[in-house]
Amino acid sequence: MPKLGISTWIWTSPFKTETQRLFPKIKQMGYDAVEIPVEYPEEIDGKEIRKALIDNDLVPIVCGAFGPGRDLTSEDKKDHENCFEYLKQCFDLCKEWGGGFVAGPMYSAVGKVRMLPADKRKEEWLRAVENLRKACELAYSHDARIALEPLNRFESDLVNTSTDVVRLVKDINHPSAGIMLDSFHMTIEEVNLEEAIIHAGSHLLHFQVSENHRGIPGTGLTDWNSIKRGLDRAGYEGVVSIESFTPAIKELAGAVCIWKTFADSQDEFAERGYRFLNSLFDS
Repeated sequence: MPKLGISTWIWTSPFKTETQRLFPKIKQMGYDAVEIPVEYPEEIDGKEIRKALIDNDLVPIVCGAFGPGRDLTSEDKKDHENCFEYLKQCFDLCKEWGGGFVAGPMYSAVGKVRMLPADKRKEEWLRAVENLRKACELAYSHDARIALEPLNRFESDLVNTSTDVVRLVKDINHPSAGIMLDSFHMTIEEVNLEEAIIHAGSHLLHFQVSENHRGIPGTGLTDWNSIKRGLDRAGYEGVVSIESFTPAIKELAGAVCIWKTFADSQDEFAERGYRFLNSLFDS
């Protein structure tokens, strides 16, 4: 059975040092791991968070946030420099916490969705490969890896499916390059969830879940048995964690288009999500 985790984005944004107040509650609910979205590294005291992780016996999953200005496919090299500096800060925290990898769609800025001609798309792909290889070298120097996440077509025009991200990892051709899959994006883009997971195979470092509508796992149309079979057949031994968002944080809610709540409270969301996943993977 995989370890179960949850993102602090369920409750708040951005993650700051004081967000550690959520850790005891997350552990008490039964979770083994916590996803820490690093939006602003300067607002996080790495040593204090490390102590809180140890005190609450939680495995850290470090997730990056990649918007304009942190774009490795941009034509502006200043964006590349900004992204590399940001990634260095993420890898510093990852090493401090023993996280093992930094996850996210770091190949491009989220929200770049364009109908590009083939030659322009190839140019951006090659730029992503070149810069991600540099990111892998940076990760390697911090005893870490990168876990690249495909996004759905409404959030990215570069990497949308398991096939896309496996191709990207192979083109990068570096041992630090890995994959994160997210069931929300997969339910939009994949033909078969089980086969998509198997295709990622040994490259798969992390797996995120929510319902097809971003709500509580088990309350929508997602084929959870297909996901379970895929993870079993892929020999996945990492964390399965819930990623959703609170509409109470207006900037975050606007970015992910969540205008309504999925439960009477975010605590209820987390508790019901844990019960469903625990039952799914314990069966």
